[in-house]
Amino acid sequence: MSDRHPAFMPLILLGGLVFGFGLAYSQMARPEVVLSFLQFEDLGLLFVMFGGATVTGVAFFLAPRLLGGAPLTGDSFERRLKSFDRNVVIGGSLFGVGWGLSGICPGAAYASLGIGNVTILWALAGMFIGAYLQGYWRSRAGDADRSSPAADADVAPGSD
Repeated sequence: MSDRHPAFMPLILLGGLVFGFGLAYSQMARPEVVLSFLQFEDLGLLFVMFGGATVTGVAFFLAPRLLGGAPLTGDSFERRLKSFDRNVVIGGSLFGVGWGLSGICPGAAYASLGIGNVTILWALAGMFIGAYLQGYWRSRAGDADRSSPAADADVAPGSD
């Protein structure tokens, strides 16, 4: 981390503030608005997501061509590929169920807290506990795999 530009962390904070302000301004930090979207009553979230996807798409297209490397870290721009496996399906499904039950995703939960929704602390606590339990379970499963001499960490069971 010591090779990062001194403006790296302040710019991360600024980006988070802009993101949070945008969520609050668009009313997407209010769980009742998100639940209305999930019930197909208010489709405003589509415009918010489309706006974010458009900005991200343009940045991902232009930044490697214009900059060559990340301006604050010097890292090269490259794709990170994640295989589509059962962990992605299970994790995505759990995330979706949690989103539907609470009406909020992690980024919007922090913005919701910032606009005075203190009851969102229950959802944030659930997110932290769920992430901790998943990490604990994954580390335990990894320890069991490493202790088995026939285990192959790259091959999922039943994928032969």
